[in-house]
Amino acid sequence: MRAIWSGSIGFGLVNIPVKLYSATQSSKLDLDMLDKRGHANIRYARINANTGKEVAWENIVKGYKYHDDYVVLTDDDFEKVSPRKSKMIDISEFVDEDKIESTFYETPYYMEPTKGGEKAYVLLREALKHHHKVAVGEFILRNRENLCILKPLGDVLLLQKIRFAEEIRDYADLDIPKDITLKPAEVKMAGALINQLTPKRFSLDKYKDTYDEELMKIIEAKAKGKKITQPKFKIVHNKSKDLMSQLKASLDTGTHTRKKAS
Repeated sequence: MRAIWSGSIGFGLVNIPVKLYSATQSSKLDLDMLDKRGHANIRYARINANTGKEVAWENIVKGYKYHDDYVVLTDDDFEKVSPRKSKMIDISEFVDEDKIESTFYETPYYMEPTKGGEKAYVLLREALKHHHKVAVGEFILRNRENLCILKPLGDVLLLQKIRFAEEIRDYADLDIPKDITLKPAEVKMAGALINQLTPKRFSLDKYKDTYDEELMKIIEAKAKGKKITQPKFKIVHNKSKDLMSQLKASLDTGTHTRKKAS
């Protein structure tokens, strides 16, 4: 793996030198954009809006429109914003992980200690495990300030980017039901269905992205000149509006499926 950031974790007066690595990778098929007339590759060009001519990468700069004019920013300008946060993940506080709503979570990264930081790295990891806490900090990556948490994941410290509160939309404009009364029996029956679908042991490993696998079968079939038929699927809505009968039918279906599988 190639490091995408290097710097330090600020843990009180302790400085832990680390490198950051992406913890995820794409499993999607690499599809190219083609001209349907001849299948030539589509090339994206950087066009000057005034001249209509292509602009080379070395002639492209970043700018911000300020009072109808652009202020051009250089690499030095970005580095001047916050030199410390560009090289330091300052831990500002420690919290219980369940205090952070799932809507805030973004990209995960692995953290690796560099020379001289091994012991402090292990100390922070084990302290987080022992106290069941995550560390909250901020740092700059690719000219953007990021809020993050640090948490132990087995032997590694995981950095998880999280969104700032201002980035989360309010759902007040949505038409969410607030005055519907549920019968105790309905809640009990829903709980029975939840229990029926709750495994003794849970692992995400059993879930696989099968879409690309199925798409690859179609690609291979088309490459061999085979005709592909469209599979038929139709959603059949339950005619009964009675929740209890729908839940009972769901439980009966689940029982039948388990017996058939066994």
